[in-house]
Amino acid sequence: MSRPDERQNDELRPISLTPEFIVYPEGSVLITMGNTKVLCNVTVEKGVPRWMKNQEGGWITGEYALLPRSTHTRTSRETKGLKGRTQEIRRLIGRSLRAAFDIDKLGGHTCIVDCDVIQADGGTRTAAVSGGYVALALAIQKLVDAGVVAADVFLSPVAAISVGIIAGEPRLDLCYEEDAAADVDVNVVMNATGAFIEVQGTAEGQTFSRGELDALLDLAQKGIGAILEMQQSVLKS
Repeated sequence: MSRPDERQNDELRPISLTPEFIVYPEGSVLITMGNTKVLCNVTVEKGVPRWMKNQEGGWITGEYALLPRSTHTRTSRETKGLKGRTQEIRRLIGRSLRAAFDIDKLGGHTCIVDCDVIQADGGTRTAAVSGGYVALALAIQKLVDAGVVAADVFLSPVAAISVGIIAGEPRLDLCYEEDAAADVDVNVVMNATGAFIEVQGTAEGQTFSRGELDALLDLAQKGIGAILEMQQSVLKS
């Protein structure tokens, strides 16, 4: 069964990472994965959340939003409280990005990573993690360059991707059309050492076996490896 964009099952959509897309944040990246576009902006503030007042270190937190016409029909702004899906994705982004840095060495700074989806075609949360890491690395490097944070604050880079089973076929990097039709949907976050940070797997239309899960994780690892290489290329340049 062919894919909507004629990709191979183990092929990523075209990806681009545009650093410093917005000039005002401490770190900014526009990530595109196929037709999905997510703007990731980092704000660095001196101080930590109230519940950390008696602790050393710093904090990293993620924010996420779908802009009203990022989808096929208008998505209302969440002005009366966040939906459950939004809260879940925010927590995923925060957990994923904290795993990439030693927050005990952030010198009392809080980094807020705003991930705004300006066009959604599947994989928005995983794109937010992958783009958010680059934006955050740019922001924290500025703290290192200023001498206020130690260089060993950097741990292992992180990236994320979606995988799924459609019509019995494991596929990498699902677009919206595939995501909506998937019998199994899995989001995977890994670091550059090959360690897992998060695996969110759901039987949407049918259950899946251990062997099928292993096949999906192998696909995810391949895709994440390619994204990690692209991240480092952007950061080195």
